[in-house]
Amino acid sequence: MNKGDLINEVAKVVGTKKDAQAAVDTSLESNTKALKKKDTVTLVGFGTFRVDKREARKGRNPQTGKEIKIPAKNVPKFLPGKALKEAVN
Repeated sequence: MNKGDLINEVAKVVGTKKDAQAAVDTSLESNTKALKKKDTVTLVGFGTFRVDKREARKGRNPQTGKEIKIPAKNVPKFLPGKALKEAVN
């Protein structure tokens, strides 16, 4: 399912595709803003989105074999909820 498919599914409930797109866009923007502030986004029954810090580390360039420094960065993580895990299995 992609974003267009999600908008179509929401449109079945809210009535118009325009309203559905606004709802989906607002939801995604809100989640992104919260994660930028390093807040946790919890959707009960679905899962939790959070930001983890990945420490700096050393790696290798696969073409040359030369050692390189990989800088630290923040990465988004998703932890599925119990209901989602059960629905998939």
